[in-house]
Amino acid sequence: MKNLIGSKSRLLTGISLLFVILSISYSCSKSSYNSMTGITGGTGGTGGTGGTGGPGVNEVFIQGLAFNPRTITVAANTTITWTNKDAIEHSVTSNTSLFDSGLIGSNGTFTYTFTTAGTYSYHCKVHPSMTASVTVSN
Repeated sequence: MKNLIGSKSRLLTGISLLFVILSISYSCSKSSYNSMTGITGGTGGTGGTGGTGGPGVNEVFIQGLAFNPRTITVAANTTITWTNKDAIEHSVTSNTSLFDSGLIGSNGTFTYTFTTAGTYSYHCKVHPSMTASVTVSN
């Protein structure tokens, strides 16, 4: 009986470990593929179109170790909402210390209102290779 219980335990542990490895591999592969092909997760403009599972207008998803869209253009006095779709924590941190979300957990959000025209670059403190920008027009 002990052998049967031990075997089930080892099997469940092995399956769990395999799932974790495959999940991490998928996240890294997607990010690497996007970097190699120049895909940035968006075309700029006012964000995604919504309704397709992507970010809506004036919204940025943090997903697959990337900001989506990577660049977004908005009018002055627009509020952007970032939503963490990953299972790990991220931050939205201005390169010039203008804003910092702190750590955002899975499904957490951060909002910031841009009042002055300019281009604002930002990154994730936890994953410095995650970079993006907001361009604010008058």
